[in-house]
Amino acid sequence: MSVTSKNPQTYPHHHEGVIMADLSVIIPVFNEKDNIEPLYSRLRPVLEELGRPYEIIFVDDGSGDGGFDAIKALSKRDAAVRALRLCRHFGQTAALAAGFDYAKGGIFITMDGDLQNDPKDIPLLLKKMQEGYDIVSGWREKRKAPLFTKKIPSWLANRLISAITGVSLHDYGCTLKVYKRGALKNINLYGEMHRFLPALASWNGVSIAEVPVRHHARLHGRTNYGLSRTSRVILDLITVKFLLTFSTKPIQLFGGGGFLSLFIAGISAVAVILMKIFQGKDMTGNPLLYLTILLLVVGIQFVMMGLLGEIMARIYHESRKHPTYLVKETI
Repeated sequence: MSVTSKNPQTYPHHHEGVIMADLSVIIPVFNEKDNIEPLYSRLRPVLEELGRPYEIIFVDDGSGDGGFDAIKALSKRDAAVRALRLCRHFGQTAALAAGFDYAKGGIFITMDGDLQNDPKDIPLLLKKMQEGYDIVSGWREKRKAPLFTKKIPSWLANRLISAITGVSLHDYGCTLKVYKRGALKNINLYGEMHRFLPALASWNGVSIAEVPVRHHARLHGRTNYGLSRTSRVILDLITVKFLLTFSTKPIQLFGGGGFLSLFIAGISAVAVILMKIFQGKDMTGNPLLYLTILLLVVGIQFVMMGLLGEIMARIYHESRKHPTYLVKETI
């Protein structure tokens, strides 16, 4: 299955030293020396069959196994291969961000460098995008991974992320995705945010689809992911929820919590007074009095945090001249 264009080209165009590509395949790699050549051998025929100008960007995330030498060798053989080497190991999120920044294509294709993603699925994702979608994500429906340490935690994480972000996907962790360049406008990546890209892009009003893809067991090297990353993913998920819902109105989050705290403090204070009047109970020995004081302090702090958040949000948007809206179309 192939996707064709009006002017098929095998290699990217070059104009004044700038690569002019339609498709940019971005592959972050970390200690994947033995997988680079086999991946390229499988990927190139698929891209050539598409008949669209392309570039392959390998982003070496501070590998220590000599993998960058293998990437350089490929770039000398094939003008479509570009190589980026980060000065140290920053993580997959930073590697993808570097690839996005350097990519010249109108469509970004991301995939892992461990041979677990199948390049033959790329035409399926592009075909789905032709239906009008801005992002198409792969779904490893038949994932080759241990049940208890990979599949079950992944299933739970995907349900949690979908519920909190409002963007329902079966497989947020699948790196094989295609993006229109405009879908990632004004998105900056930090921490472990790469897995939340569809959710972050939803702020831009993009349309998202999901397509089942193949998944292969790892043949070379070892995985860099495990259960130890769960806490970092949860913390980043909290950040994503805040950015999606309250980044331009933090007072509604903190102020709402503050008013709730003050309301409960008021009820508690009335109860203390009524118990003093009708039961003669000593106010200083009443636990509700201390609860009232605590909730008053917490409520005031929350409201103040909301006000400070509003000031910071305004400084952020106004200093960057970053609007709180995005225009999709004008007539």
